[in-house]
Amino acid sequence: MTTPSAPAPAPASGKSAAPASPAAGFDLARILLEGRAFFALVVIIAVFSILSPFYFSVNNFLIMSSHVAIFGLLAIGMLLVILTGGIDLSVGSTLGLAGVVAGFLMQGVSLQLFGVVLYPPVWAVVVLTCAMGALIGVLNGVLVAYLKVPAFVATLGVLYVARGVALLMTNGLTYNNLGGRPELGNTGFDWLGFNRLFGVPIGVIILVAVAIVGSILLTRTAFGRWVYATGGNARAAELSGVPVKRTQILVYVLSGVCASIAGLVLSSQLTSAGPTAGSTYELTAIAAVVVGGAALTGGRGNIRGTLLGAFVIGFLSDGLVIIGVSSYWQTVFTGAVIVLAVLLNSIQYGRRPKRAAPKPDAPASPPQAIQA
Repeated sequence: MTTPSAPAPAPASGKSAAPASPAAGFDLARILLEGRAFFALVVIIAVFSILSPFYFSVNNFLIMSSHVAIFGLLAIGMLLVILTGGIDLSVGSTLGLAGVVAGFLMQGVSLQLFGVVLYPPVWAVVVLTCAMGALIGVLNGVLVAYLKVPAFVATLGVLYVARGVALLMTNGLTYNNLGGRPELGNTGFDWLGFNRLFGVPIGVIILVAVAIVGSILLTRTAFGRWVYATGGNARAAELSGVPVKRTQILVYVLSGVCASIAGLVLSSQLTSAGPTAGSTYELTAIAAVVVGGAALTGGRGNIRGTLLGAFVIGFLSDGLVIIGVSSYWQTVFTGAVIVLAVLLNSIQYGRRPKRAAPKPDAPASPPQAIQA
């Protein structure tokens, strides 16, 4: 004779107990890793404030922020390109060429055929210089998207072309005294570099405005989704209807425009424009993007992190100058920061959280029988 076994008693709470997920708890390592740019900036400010009594002041922070604005503008354009899986090594030369073009226009454009010299107003100088940066971006984009030239090689070649054009335009010399003259109607160029609005340098305000526009583009528009999709998997994005080639061209155009704006701000701050300005600035822009947590393989990164990365690089460099560290050591420290940032990025994006595979509901087993 057999009798069915008694069912197991239900839990007292009436709900099945689930094992606690370790990821749901407080993960200090993850917080430090994802917020490393912010924490690094806090540490830099704290250390240099202890080492120098002149570092921690509102006026010094505003001055350093005006320096950071140059790198920040370049880094925002660089981020857009890196998010698609590309790279733009021409931004430093574009910055230098932008300053030279602005200086050339501010000095007056001679029309020998008509025997006149035109002195365009500052707004026209800004528009024409940004158009030049956009043209360089189109050249980069076409080489990468349509002619399938590797981004590293294409932008490296454009780097030399832009630098060579700047040298040819100036014959290796520098345009000085770009303030303009009232009788010529071209005054106001130094306003970008020296003036302040509500106590904040104009360059910093321009950086904030560009960052806001870039953030809206990446988070609130279809273009932003195209950028991330292209960097994540270009082939899959193209099959899904994303205009990959157009997206690649647009990010290079925006990078060129950002570099031109940075060149205008820098030449305005210096009130001069030289053909060698912006040398190695492309490496600083890449460093800011990497320190900010973006992946060089594309598809990961944001404007907020890039700005923090730019401030980390800028505040570190200016802090070393304030405490009297040699410029050679500044290069060493900057290189060490880049290597550390890449290492942390590899750790962050190399980790893959283990997810438990969902278990299908087991069919009800027949009641066990016991022998009487």
